[in-house]
Amino acid sequence: MRIFDPHVHMTSRTTDDYERMYAAGVRAVVEPAFWLGQPRTGVSSFTDYFDSLLGWERFRAEQFGIRHHATIALNPKEANDPRCREVLAEVPRYLLKDGVVAVGEIGYDSMTPAEDEVFAAQLQMAREAGLPVLVHTPHRDKLNGTRRTLDVVRESGIDPARVLVDHLNETTVAMVRDAGAWAGFSIYPDTKMDPHRMVALLDEYGTERMIVNSAADWGRSDPLLTARTGAEMLAAGFTEHDVDRVLWRNPVTFYGASGHLVLEPVPGVVAGEVPAPAEFEGSSVLRGARV
Repeated sequence: MRIFDPHVHMTSRTTDDYERMYAAGVRAVVEPAFWLGQPRTGVSSFTDYFDSLLGWERFRAEQFGIRHHATIALNPKEANDPRCREVLAEVPRYLLKDGVVAVGEIGYDSMTPAEDEVFAAQLQMAREAGLPVLVHTPHRDKLNGTRRTLDVVRESGIDPARVLVDHLNETTVAMVRDAGAWAGFSIYPDTKMDPHRMVALLDEYGTERMIVNSAADWGRSDPLLTARTGAEMLAAGFTEHDVDRVLWRNPVTFYGASGHLVLEPVPGVVAGEVPAPAEFEGSSVLRGARV
């Protein structure tokens, strides 16, 4: 099976993960800008991070045969810190760079007035840049947070077909689909969704506008849970065509609206063989990265 992981934080992962992901069928990823666990204290820490996503991490992924893309934004959690708000002035120029396929993650953490303002401002940036939007729904009070998210999206005037609302579960999927947005699900070892529950939702709602990701980060998570979900789909009677739609064609369709996806095989990678990492010096990715 071929896999496009549309939400995975590879900055937090090791090269062993890249090797395992390639062996499991992962050929492309999207890495959303997010909170790193340690509070940032100024704009330069954001811009250094954005530059790393668009340069170093993109190069690192390609050493293992995987195409890397990113989304850029001020994340919801740090939207509440006045020291971080100034990065909003920097975001628009990053939205023009190679490899940026959406504005995100934006949305809610604690549903504060500050988060309202930053969410609305970045939806407007997405409209002006002509990019899709990746929305983070809050971990607490998810039902009301998702309702509020959809209200803000509606008020922004952005086409809901260009919005992916992520970290959904059984209580929130119907309202997102009814709103015309894409439904995203993070498969985790202990929290959020698991492969069995995901298969049950796919059986109930079908595969259209349904997107599965690992959201693997610095916490307990697993970048191979996309592949495990595909295996459980097959075991439950879904076809290979169904699996390909959920794990490849759906995220390609959504992020393809950016016009910035690169999905051709990495040069030098031989089909069926796990690539041997190349030497770091002289990388064409690093030479060509506009950071």
